[in-house]
Amino acid sequence: MAGRASFDFSSSSILVTGASRGIGLAIAQGFAEAGAEVWALAEDAGIVDAAAAIEHRTGARVHPLRCDIADGAMVGEVLAAVPRIDVLINNAGYQPRTPVGSQSDEAFARVTAVNVVGTWHVTRHALEKMPDGGRIIATSSIWGKTGAAEYSGYAASKHATIGLVRSLAMELGPRGITVNAVCPGWVDTEGAMWTVREIAEEQRRPIDALMREYVAAQPLPGVMATTDLVATYLFLASSAAKDITGQAINVDRGSFIG
Repeated sequence: MAGRASFDFSSSSILVTGASRGIGLAIAQGFAEAGAEVWALAEDAGIVDAAAAIEHRTGARVHPLRCDIADGAMVGEVLAAVPRIDVLINNAGYQPRTPVGSQSDEAFARVTAVNVVGTWHVTRHALEKMPDGGRIIATSSIWGKTGAAEYSGYAASKHATIGLVRSLAMELGPRGITVNAVCPGWVDTEGAMWTVREIAEEQRRPIDALMREYVAAQPLPGVMATTDLVATYLFLASSAAKDITGQAINVDRGSFIG
């Protein structure tokens, strides 16, 4: 794909969580196209077919792993099969509505368990397999720098992701391991579009009209495709980004500037 030719990961082992669909699937394929051996992890059974499809398209070795990352013991058992992790992409996430005035305690607890505690579990076990000079990249969100009504759980978890990145960057710096976050804006994923449909139904507005309103504030119009994000992950994982750590980089067509 355009913009990826300069990234060579042919000697690298990459772990991508949340890789069965959406941004994670695009990232896994991007690294496979760049020659990496990919360990593709997700909770759902679709990860098996997703990994096989990437392997068929790219010729790279792609290993499916099934795991609920909120379960620390399960994470340890599953990652025991991975001999080496040069790059960890903490992408798995959960995005439910959690309006404060409703009985959303269970959803709030689950989004925190997956997006924050799960990220912690995966990182801790992956570090046991990561050599000095490795790379850790987390998927946060522009909602990790701002907020959204009725999505307090998700926004809080993405703020926490950035906090983890900044603290781990300081802790792991002596080992030469860089830790950064990517903060996507509006991306055409199943989860994002489900959110838009839900809000549109509640407001009794056409989905297209609501989406136009969201992107109207962007200096660059339109909604991104998942593949539009991949080059940023490849860059942060490459030697070209060896001096970048502790950063939360927006890839959002300018929807959040600050």
